[in-house]
Amino acid sequence: MSELAGGGMQQEPKVEQLMGKLRRLQQGKRALEEEIKEFKSVSDSLQKELETLQTEAYKLEGIHKEKEELCRKLQFQCEESEQDCSRQLKQNKKSEELLEEYRCEIQEFKLKHRKQRMKFENQLHQLIEQHKNLHSVFTPERLPQEIESAGNTKSQLLSAEQIKLAQLHCLDEELEEMKKQKQPVTTAAETQEE
Repeated sequence: MSELAGGGMQQEPKVEQLMGKLRRLQQGKRALEEEIKEFKSVSDSLQKELETLQTEAYKLEGIHKEKEELCRKLQFQCEESEQDCSRQLKQNKKSEELLEEYRCEIQEFKLKHRKQRMKFENQLHQLIEQHKNLHSVFTPERLPQEIESAGNTKSQLLSAEQIKLAQLHCLDEELEEMKKQKQPVTTAAETQEE
């Protein structure tokens, strides 16, 4: 009976040990489950944060592309502005050269016009002097005298013309007489030769 009693005593500690071990395992399981739950919570948080960061990265990538596009446009506009500025400078230089050329032409024209004006003024002055002289000669007071003088001159010229015509007529008659006198002499000479 003592052996049976001793065997029963030996089995009881084993059960208690197993129960204790089981309790420790269950506690460990619960602790692991808590840790797993905690890890899962942390993992979910990290996943959400990762998704947020990915969304933010996607937005930033879009903004970056927009900025790059804007930068390209601004660079293109800047190059165009530089080209326009260069063209404008060339145009301005050409305009200044043309303006200087026009200034020279205007100066030459003014000088030429001044010379022509001086020449015209001299001619006008001469005409005025001539007109003064003519006016002094052909005044209304002297007009009857000038008409009489012109009439006398005309009469004298007509008389002189009549005299010259009479002299010419006399010369024609003398010439005819000389021709007639010369002709019989020539006839007589021809008769002697025969």
